[in-house]
Amino acid sequence: MNFEVELPNGAATVSALWAPASGRGTVVVAHGAGAGMEHPFLTGFTDALNAAGFSTLRFNFPYREQGRRMPGPAAHAIATWWAAVAHARSLAPDASLWAAGKSYGGRMASMAVAEGMDVDGLIYLGYPLHPPGRPDKPRTEHLPSITVPQLFIEGSNDPFIQPLSQFEEAVESCIDARVEWIGGGGHSFEVKGNKRPPEVVAASLAPIVAAFADA
Repeated sequence: MNFEVELPNGAATVSALWAPASGRGTVVVAHGAGAGMEHPFLTGFTDALNAAGFSTLRFNFPYREQGRRMPGPAAHAIATWWAAVAHARSLAPDASLWAAGKSYGGRMASMAVAEGMDVDGLIYLGYPLHPPGRPDKPRTEHLPSITVPQLFIEGSNDPFIQPLSQFEEAVESCIDARVEWIGGGGHSFEVKGNKRPPEVVAASLAPIVAAFADA
C-alpha cells in the first residue's frame, strides 16, 4: 500500500502497511530516525495492537523511501504525518485515531499536532527530549501548545531524557500528559540483564497504549 505526500519540493509516494481490526480505533505508527516501518520493534508493537483490537497503519518517511539513513527536513516529516492521518481516516472514517511514534517519529507527530493535525491523542515510544549528552538542546518548545492527551512511554535509563528532572519538567509543561516508566529501560526499552527480541519488548508496551486509548 502507498499514499501520496505533498512536500514543499513536490509530491512523493511513501510505503505503508494497513492492518485492520475491529472495535478499538486506529493507531498510526511512525518509525524512528534510523530504521523504517519494517523494523521488528514496530512489527511487534503493531501486531500486539492488532491482537488487542486496534487497526494500525505503519508508514515510511520520504527519506527512507529514497534510501537515505538520515532524516530530511522536519517539514517533510510533518507533511507525511498529515498525509498518513488523512489516509488512515479514509480507511476507517468513523474510528478514533491516535498518532504513535518511536523516538523521532513521535516527535514529528507532536510537531504536526502542534500545527493543527487532528488526532485523539499522542503516544511517544521513547520521546527524544534532546540528543544524548546535550540537555542544553531540548526539543520541548511546542509541547505546551498541544491540547490532546499525550502518553510518554519512557525507559528510565534512556540517554535521550537525562537528567530525568529535565524530562519531568517538560511533561509538567504539557496541558494533558502522563508518563509510563519502563524501569531500567534504554531508548528502545532494552533492560540490562533481561535481553529480549525487540518485537517482544515492543509487544509488551501494547497494553499500556490500550489502557491510554480506552481512558
